Amino acid sequence: MNKIFKALLAILFIAFAFTACDKKDALTVFGTGTAPALTASTNTFAPTASDSDKVAVVFNWTDAKYATDSSTEKYIIQIDSAGRNFSKAVSKTIIGKLSASYTNKELNAILLGFGFAFNTAYNIEARVLSSYGNNNEQYKSNSVAIKATAYVTPPKIMPPTSGHLYLVGNASQGGWGNPVPVPTQEFAKLDSVTYGGVFNLNGGNEYLLLPVNGSWDHKYSVNDKNVTGLAAGGDFGYDLSSNFPAPATSGWYTMIFSFQTGKFTVTPYTGNLPTNLFIVGNATLGGWTNPVPLPSQQFNRINSSVFELSLPLNGGKEYLLLPVNGSWDHKYAVADKSVPGLSAGGSFGYDLGQNFPGPANSGTYKISVNFVTGKFSVK
Repeated sequence: MNKIFKALLAILFIAFAFTACDKKDALTVFGTGTAPALTASTNTFAPTASDSDKVAVVFNWTDAKYATDSSTEKYIIQIDSAGRNFSKAVSKTIIGKLSASYTNKELNAILLGFGFAFNTAYNIEARVLSSYGNNNEQYKSNSVAIKATAYVTPPKIMPPTSGHLYLVGNASQGGWGNPVPVPTQEFAKLDSVTYGGVFNLNGGNEYLLLPVNGSWDHKYSVNDKNVTGLAAGGDFGYDLSSNFPAPATSGWYTMIFSFQTGKFTVTPYTGNLPTNLFIVGNATLGGWTNPVPLPSQQFNRINSSVFELSLPLNGGKEYLLLPVNGSWDHKYAVADKSVPGLSAGGSFGYDLGQNFPGPANSGTYKISVNFVTGKFSVK
């Protein structure tokens, strides 16, 4: 009897064990999500200001299929300049939806925030990040490429109708004399709403901006020159009551005025602005002879910071720019002459290691050298 009872207990134990295993296997197992697939309604953005409130692009993506209520799933759309791996992306968060749109105004603001120039096409990229609402289990979608062109919106401050802007005041080398000395106290027009220049400022003094040289009728100025930090930048406007305060320390400064935003910046200039500029090299008719022949190989100074020269160039050769004719002590050059497209323009600097590459074909070209932007062009 004891043997039978023990056998029955063994059978019951085995049955219970199998039942327990079956119940465990039947429990719900939550799977992982999947990376969403992103599409865009267009791959080109080039509207006008009149289209500001219209939809520019609609992004759609597939469900990441998380083991949760889809209305709680989190998606973040990221937009950035191409090639930056979204390191400076502008983001928009969407909860529980699989699409989002941007108006022309929104996308244009993003482009201008990247520092893109007006009416110039740039490559941007978009992607979407998915996750649970608590940011767990994040996935990245594919990237979508868009060719985008920012349009000009009405500026906060009307730029000078003259197309010129001048520096006057005891912070400048010309003092309060009006008309001011040109070209050294004229700003460079960087685009339709931005002016910039490199100037030697007298520390602790003041200045104004004039749209017409020789006239005191109108000026660009500030509301209150005593605002803390205003010497380094801030808000400015048209015919306001106070002069701009200059930095406390004398020296060379880069001054940028954006009429689009009504903001300005004044930062120490780290380059070397020449008084004169000359070209030398086998790309020129004068070859590598130094001093170079004048006036054919001397640049014209257009304003405080831009030099230009039109001259014949020998195709496939090289050149340098000299601040002093007849001296090899210093030069303006490029860091790497093999950079694609550099013969048509790019970045340059002081005492860099390589010659400028000239155009491939011989002909007459106009070289423009901008010491505000550190860029040159050959057309």
